[in-house]
Amino acid sequence: MTENKIKRIAIIGPESSGKSALSQALAAEYKTIWIAEYAREYLSRLNRTYLDTDVIAIYREQWEQECRALSNAKNMLFIDTEFIIGKVWYEHVYQKKCNYFDNMIKQYPYDFYLLTYPDLPWEADPLRENPGKGLYFFEWYKNILEEHKLPYSIVSGTGDIRLTSAVQAINHHFYGS
Repeated sequence: MTENKIKRIAIIGPESSGKSALSQALAAEYKTIWIAEYAREYLSRLNRTYLDTDVIAIYREQWEQECRALSNAKNMLFIDTEFIIGKVWYEHVYQKKCNYFDNMIKQYPYDFYLLTYPDLPWEADPLRENPGKGLYFFEWYKNILEEHKLPYSIVSGTGDIRLTSAVQAINHHFYGS
């Protein structure tokens, strides 16, 4: 890895596990930018039930936003969601595999993943579909990370404890400190 390469850090985990808040806090901590979860924007504008093609379209645009943002990032870029979440969402809802997600996971692995543990209270939201399934999805994400031998750390706790845990994991992974 060259010194000038932007380190891409994906924040993944079950819904309502603090990914967006953590992404934003980490970007502030490291004085860089973060990419919000595009699915929220897309689905909130959709006037019908989403389809499998919508899920793929969401992640294509998520990837495009991330690629465009790399030139504005400083050392690190934090991404609130990525292809593992897309893969699990697609497979859970449609009960079938999608080569697009598998190919993107293999082709464009992130430099580091923060896997959020579902220890925050689940908050109802019109776009959330899976109350009470946090551990189920957490284990699914963890299994994919391990299957692909991707570098990750589990982040847990609330508030500053969660942020401190994430910062320590990032610093240890990239700088050994």
